[in-house]
Amino acid sequence: MQLWQEWWVWMAAAFVLGILETLASGYVLLGFAGGALVTGVLLLVGLAGGSVALTVLVFAVASLICWWALRRVFGWPKDPVKIVRHDINDN
Repeated sequence: MQLWQEWWVWMAAAFVLGILETLASGYVLLGFAGGALVTGVLLLVGLAGGSVALTVLVFAVASLICWWALRRVFGWPKDPVKIVRHDINDN
């Protein structure tokens, strides 16, 4: 069995991506971590796998859904960029 077919490899990748998210915030890597976690669980129960293309497709779709769900739950940043139109030193 090849390494990309092992469920524990996907779980380890999810763990590493989750740790890396703490270093680069913005929910970018957390979506990929969620996708790797879902892929690992599906490989564990036997619902995914077979070919590289199918496994990568499951990972990509799961990552996209996880990223979208995180954006729906946590939302976009609420603070818009402040544009200063006058100098505070001018009277």
